[in-house]
Amino acid sequence: MFRNSLPHYEILSQEAMATLDGGWRRLVSEIGVEFLSDRALELFRAAGQKVEENNVRFDPEFLLEQVAKAPAEFDVTARNPDHTVHIGGDAMAFGGVYGPPFVRQGEVRRDATMADFENFARLAQSFPALDSAGGVICEPNDAPLDSRHLDMTYALQTLTDKIYMGNVVSGVNAADTIRMTEILFGGREAIERAPATISLINCNSPLRWDERMLEAQFEYSAANQPVVLTPFLLMGAMSPVSIPATLAQQIAEALTGIALSQLIRPGAPVIFGSFLSNIDMQSGSPCFGTPESAVGLLCTGQIARRFGLPVRSGGGLTSSQVPDAQAGYEALMTMLPTFLAGINWVMHSAGWLDGGLVASYEKFVIDMQILEMLRAEFQPLEITEESLAFDAHTEVGHGGHFLGAAHTLERFRECFYRPFLSSSDNYDRWLRGGGLDAAQRASTVVERKLAEYRRPELDAGIEAELADYVTRRRRELGD
Repeated sequence: MFRNSLPHYEILSQEAMATLDGGWRRLVSEIGVEFLSDRALELFRAAGQKVEENNVRFDPEFLLEQVAKAPAEFDVTARNPDHTVHIGGDAMAFGGVYGPPFVRQGEVRRDATMADFENFARLAQSFPALDSAGGVICEPNDAPLDSRHLDMTYALQTLTDKIYMGNVVSGVNAADTIRMTEILFGGREAIERAPATISLINCNSPLRWDERMLEAQFEYSAANQPVVLTPFLLMGAMSPVSIPATLAQQIAEALTGIALSQLIRPGAPVIFGSFLSNIDMQSGSPCFGTPESAVGLLCTGQIARRFGLPVRSGGGLTSSQVPDAQAGYEALMTMLPTFLAGINWVMHSAGWLDGGLVASYEKFVIDMQILEMLRAEFQPLEITEESLAFDAHTEVGHGGHFLGAAHTLERFRECFYRPFLSSSDNYDRWLRGGGLDAAQRASTVVERKLAEYRRPELDAGIEAELADYVTRRRRELGD
């Protein structure tokens, strides 16, 4: 976990914030938000909101009252206490890519498998800068659809000792995740007292929360497990072609989802989620790493802090089909404002490729290099008399060089961050080393990391109980 103690970059004026405030209030009160869940509708009806069929029109003050019940900061427990993370404040926690059905390794793009899922989990365990492998790192298409969530959760629990994300395909899958988390952490009371998983609840934008996501939300919030209430906004498709309009819609959707969690269980931990970018207005394809998405990201951090909520956004997003220069600069275009905005929970930090359709081994490593370098860049600079190195100037004098100065010799091993992926060799030496580009070097890092991976220890009794649960539930689900 990283502490981002530098000042956050806030670009919205007080006047702009006031205009956005009026915008989301009109959306929730005049147009309303659909909830495709009878349980959710009944909770809102009982709370005095206007329910007409599936549509709920909200009193904005009611929403603010509910949002105020959510904690501004909380911890998520890992089975290795050293990997427990804090969510909120100046803390930043990073998770891997989430959701791709395909994998790219070298020149090959193919269906993702369970072996790929496990390998990405091993890579996540191997990089200290990553706080979580994520959840659905990739869709293992060779595992049965109805029970693959069991295999994925088991892999996250056993191949890593970091925090992990819960499955949200259905309420049943969420309940399985919770039960497996209870086994790992010592029971329901233990995980309610110290939450141990994070789950992503996406809004079906515009202005609709669908049944599957809501059923999962009910399970997780009732168990006091944090949920990330995330509007899925691609400007021009799921929101208007306007950043301000999209921000107002994002607030309306996020706050209504957060309010539901507080009705399910007052004080349940939540995260103000944001997934905001735009489409290509010529082709209709999603675009990532765009200036508009960066501006929206910066605004989102400021907005979430205004509501006193931790925030999720950002990551290493790209539309590029391969791990090339475009993949690198688009990922940086998203990850740099992620740091500037002070985002607390960062999904898709490593491995996202091809608009999120692909989990890439090489892109995973490239993203980890970007993440490590930004973590170094955002360390506070300490300026002291010692750091001014006056004695070095006295020693070297005019027109000399500092290579052999005592100050240099005492510090040269650790004075600068040394990238693990970059090449600074001269051209001839680079050629003698194989003339590898960044993607090719990343491939060798993948091979080395997987070869060096060591499975974190887990109590044999707990592991056996988890395996028995997976076997029994797979049989009950018909797989």
